[in-house]
Amino acid sequence: MSQELWSQVDGYLAAQYLEQDDLLEQVIREQEARGLPAIQVSPLEGRLLQLLVGAMRAKNVLEIGTLGGYSAILLARALPDDGRVITLELNTKHAEAAQAAFRATGVAHKIDLRPGLALETLPKLRAENHVFDFVFIDADKENNVYYVQQALALSRPGTLIVVDNVIRDGDVMNEASESPMTQGVRRMNDFIKSEPRLMASALQTVGSKGYDGMAFMLVVE
Repeated sequence: MSQELWSQVDGYLAAQYLEQDDLLEQVIREQEARGLPAIQVSPLEGRLLQLLVGAMRAKNVLEIGTLGGYSAILLARALPDDGRVITLELNTKHAEAAQAAFRATGVAHKIDLRPGLALETLPKLRAENHVFDFVFIDADKENNVYYVQQALALSRPGTLIVVDNVIRDGDVMNEASESPMTQGVRRMNDFIKSEPRLMASALQTVGSKGYDGMAFMLVVE
């Protein structure tokens, strides 16, 4: 099995299941033109997030890690007119690109982008008494434990928490890994295992983004 084959299959599935979306394709082109890294979720992964949000009939969504706004747009599209996505982004350049993308795709009215360090913004959301139905975490992996803990504090029974990039090309099994990102994922896994309020699973994925995966946590109490 090879990256070339994974990407080809991704392309086939996207052609079968996803409609042509000129606006989103322009968002990606603009992101590339601004020099942002191409580390957003794939179109198929983004559709999965949309399906989950829609199936839950979620209205309040939290995203940690906006990048250029691609996933936030997909999350916002799954919400009713009175639904809202609060998305957190540290990098000013990324935040500016995301705001432009929100306006270009007509979802700016559904999205509240909070700039700054998520480690500081999340406690402020708690102070504002936010409760979220769905949380998507796709930020620096070193702080995954903190993000999951804060997401749990901002949740209710029935909230779904999804974390991206949890396989790390299989390095997640390596307890001696020198990667801070891998160790951040491992610490998160240890926390999830010990947290009775979470029922969790994870899926390995291959595709245009390589070999990785997502973790899924349901808040049960």
